[in-house]
Amino acid sequence: MGATVTSKGQVTIPKAVRDFLGIGPGSKVEFRRVEDGSVVVEPLEKRRPESRFAQLRGQAGAGMTTDEIMALTRGDE
Repeated sequence: MGATVTSKGQVTIPKAVRDFLGIGPGSKVEFRRVEDGSVVVEPLEKRRPESRFAQLRGQAGAGMTTDEIMALTRGDE
């Protein structure tokens, strides 16, 4: 997986790597050189898990009744 360095020295971290590291906009990362000379990127903090409502985003399809949407947000079966 590659990336291009801009003239300002910036690189876009590929989505698969961001997802794996649990980082998003505003996250802070650390670049650390290890004994074998390679560089490791580590998140300084894990991002918070999404709220219950954020996890439901996009699941209420067209044609659902208000009661069905409310049951979905409550976690009713």
